[in-house]
Amino acid sequence: MPVAAGLYYFAHEADNFSRPPVILIHGAGGHYLSWPPQLRRMHDQRIFAVDLPGHGKSEGLGHHTIGDYTGEVMEFINDLKLNSAVFIGHSMGSAIALMAAIRFPEKVLGLCLISSGARLRVSPTILQNASDPSSFAAAVHLLVADSFSPQTNDRLKELTAQQLDQTRPSVLYGDLLACNAFNVTDQLSHISAPAYILCGALDKMVPWKVSEFLRDHITGAQMDITPNAGHMLMLEQPDQTANKLAAFLNTIPFQPGL
Repeated sequence: MPVAAGLYYFAHEADNFSRPPVILIHGAGGHYLSWPPQLRRMHDQRIFAVDLPGHGKSEGLGHHTIGDYTGEVMEFINDLKLNSAVFIGHSMGSAIALMAAIRFPEKVLGLCLISSGARLRVSPTILQNASDPSSFAAAVHLLVADSFSPQTNDRLKELTAQQLDQTRPSVLYGDLLACNAFNVTDQLSHISAPAYILCGALDKMVPWKVSEFLRDHITGAQMDITPNAGHMLMLEQPDQTANKLAAFLNTIPFQPGL
């Protein structure tokens, strides 16, 4: 089982040194399988999909702040001896990617921000339910209900609910607290890396209007709205999402060894 800095990860084309390393960072309560195969195994891309502490196959208790998770991810890439990388993050993972670009700009070659915002407010009802193990199932139900577009098939929703059910309640609650406290609205001007913002037109968790603030305040940022997709657009439309991300990754300047 591949582990770096105490974190489990899945690697694809890890020895393809002609391509920039890409770090996939999952969202709240997720793990590396939150990324569909089309993204984990993008053709001719060097992918590392990490399980954050306390998630998936990684040990630990999880954290309550985006800053702490960012520190863990930076230790992870340092342990892999990666000088820099492109960060692709979904929801909470996008907050970690943003924080990395602000605090460690020399380590970030590019940003792909999926279902993202400079703030990630969480519904008080979801927070309340997630705080109590007796109402944890209700929190999962609300999260799944708000994460997908109406036309999403029920089986995909069931699988996502099962994944969240397998997350320790304390870990998911900590993730939600971290998201709710996240706020970098006044720090986006510090980001110099190329940024690509991808959002679903039907996202209830982080409406695309929230992502517009990122586009307007990160220099040179590009934004793409996927029709008929919700918060989990990479699961709802994996082929289309993978193609868009691959096209962006192919624009990132990269010199092997630097």
